[in-house]
Amino acid sequence: MNVPRVLTIASSDSGGGAGIQADLKAFARCGAHGMSAIVALTAQNTRGVTAIAEQSPAFVRDQIQTVLDDLGADAAKTGMLFSAPLIEAVADELAGRELPLVVDPVMVASSGSRLLLPDAVATLVARLFPLATVVTPNLPEAQALTGMDTEDRTALTERLVAMGAGAALVTGGHGAEPVDHLFDGRTHLRIGVPRYRIAATHGAGCTHSAALAAGLAAGLSLADAARQAAAVAADAVAHGLAGLGAGDGPVHALHDLSAPSMAAGAYSSA
Repeated sequence: MNVPRVLTIASSDSGGGAGIQADLKAFARCGAHGMSAIVALTAQNTRGVTAIAEQSPAFVRDQIQTVLDDLGADAAKTGMLFSAPLIEAVADELAGRELPLVVDPVMVASSGSRLLLPDAVATLVARLFPLATVVTPNLPEAQALTGMDTEDRTALTERLVAMGAGAALVTGGHGAEPVDHLFDGRTHLRIGVPRYRIAATHGAGCTHSAALAAGLAAGLSLADAARQAAAVAADAVAHGLAGLGAGDGPVHALHDLSAPSMAAGAYSSA
């Protein structure tokens, strides 16, 4: 049985809403086997991030190498990488492996907490953009990366590709127009996305980029993987857990799974 294998290189969200936790749930939702290399731990809940503990660059490289040299992968994605040394370690380990790579340039949490140090932005662009099959910023991230004060996703995606990415997808959760906009260096593709009036979008960006990576791992074209990502992320928001926590609740990518029934005779007492 050939199951798509996807590696997420990102940070842990102790509240389970975003980061590594969201990625693994999205991989499972898409029928892929998820693996992880954790670059940082966060003390985090629905209201914000209170502490971040970086892992050593050497340990991050060990995690990536150990997974890929045994299990292998059909695609990888990055999420919150936090600092320049961690980005350097990730880029050094991925360079030359020729894996389809989704780079989600996570800069600021939905709660407003900074997740990428200011001096790490240039390193992200210089080291990871050239390795990226596609980068997937939201609108504020695309504006910050390009220095362009515009909501024109055509201009933003073209600039991101000019900065070295293989393709760029600016997601549609922010701004006036609810559209995921993909540019692969030749063709522009607009994918309309719904917006729900629900306070449960924590992890939506991670879920989107993870579903995109899972699609590439399964052999989908970039355009079809982008359509899958839009559908999975929208569905996870639509069924988000708004009642969890005092802040913006987590999305729910696995809402349609029910607990296995305890059929008569399935369990017995000693």
